[in-house]
Amino acid sequence: MAALIVLLVVVGVVVLAAIVIYNSLVRLRNQVKNAWSQIDVQLKRRHDLIPNLVETAKGYMTHERETLENVTKARNLAAQASGAGAASQAETQLTRALGQFFLVVENYPDLKANQNFLALQEELTSTENRIGFARQFYNDQVMTFNNKTEMFPSNLVAATFSFRKADFFEIEDQAERAVPKVSFQ
Repeated sequence: MAALIVLLVVVGVVVLAAIVIYNSLVRLRNQVKNAWSQIDVQLKRRHDLIPNLVETAKGYMTHERETLENVTKARNLAAQASGAGAASQAETQLTRALGQFFLVVENYPDLKANQNFLALQEELTSTENRIGFARQFYNDQVMTFNNKTEMFPSNLVAATFSFRKADFFEIEDQAERAVPKVSFQ
């Protein structure tokens, strides 16, 4: 009889531990989804600002049609991307296109002085900062979730209930990883 009670207590503890681990995995998975939603909100804001920026620049940059089209194409691809991996690649392309765009803008002093353009550029810069913070928060949440799905004993529960590792939001462009060179000449 005592062996049966001990067995029931052990089984009860194991079941209780599995429930606690399962609930923590669900909580972490939902935190990852929430963090991704925060990135998505900022990316949407970025995607909404770009057409206004391009329209403002069109009047000044009549000879730079290809640059404007590249920004628009990259924006459309980024807006359609879903998931961290696809969005990361699409956003890298958009960042590259915007970089080209702002290099070309340097050749148009009237455009750089336009108040609408300056306001849009400031909004875009602010949004880029927000995206950076949201990416960092998302990656922190992904790391916590992935650690939980890979560590013993929670990995047993994760495998049993098909919890899969989440993707990090990573920089695809090696040029973005490079340390900027400062020269005082």
